[in-house]
Amino acid sequence: MEKMQEADVMLSVKNIHKRFGDNKVLNGVNLDIKKKEIAVILGPSGSGKTTLLRCINFLETADEGSVEISHCVVDCRHKKPDQVRTLRKKTSMVFQQYNLFRNRTAIQNVTEGLIVVKRMNRKEAENIAEDALRKVGLLDKRDFYPSQLSGGQQQRIGIARAIVMQPDVILFDEPTSALDPELVGEVLNTIRDVAQLGITMIVVTHEIAFAREVATRTIFMEGGVVVEDGTPDEVINHPKAKRTQEFLKRINHA
Repeated sequence: MEKMQEADVMLSVKNIHKRFGDNKVLNGVNLDIKKKEIAVILGPSGSGKTTLLRCINFLETADEGSVEISHCVVDCRHKKPDQVRTLRKKTSMVFQQYNLFRNRTAIQNVTEGLIVVKRMNRKEAENIAEDALRKVGLLDKRDFYPSQLSGGQQQRIGIARAIVMQPDVILFDEPTSALDPELVGEVLNTIRDVAQLGITMIVVTHEIAFAREVATRTIFMEGGVVVEDGTPDEVINHPKAKRTQEFLKRINHA
């Protein structure tokens, strides 16, 4: 990857280490993600992809290193609650299991952050939420509860909830892994549409075709480190590292 100008960097993680007991999951990860970049992280299970995402927004706290988003820097060893709150406001996360409030309708799930975090009045929040539901193709489901929606629809509500917060970065943690195969396409199409909004995105996924088509950058992780980093063509079509080649061969064979 060509060297980035500091002004172009939206998110920077430096020397991130994370251990769970005797299991060292991240081993000094360094990444700079540019504004408007769509970075897809690939890698086998247990490679540290999800843990890295969770360390970026402090759902997990790394043992060492720092995270910077839009000039807000948090040292993981010496973090302060107000720093973490400020940094979290710059991100939204889309989870594997949707994480919707089961007792709230689609529009109530989308407005929750606007009302609670941004202190917006309900009418203004609903107008913004309706626009987001329109973007993900679910305005007609605004008054449905999660139990009345398919897994794909629930995940698209989760995406609407993420974009209404106008974050600097959206983190997608394997957004299709909990879906039946026939529902994967609708969620990937929604993420493609969100990519057109110009929001910086980091997507952890096993969907190689999606990475090849949508990503502006592809990162391969294994063993808690970044093994390869480049354009989709460089990493997916012409990988240099043997570990990347072996992983892609297994995926393509499967």
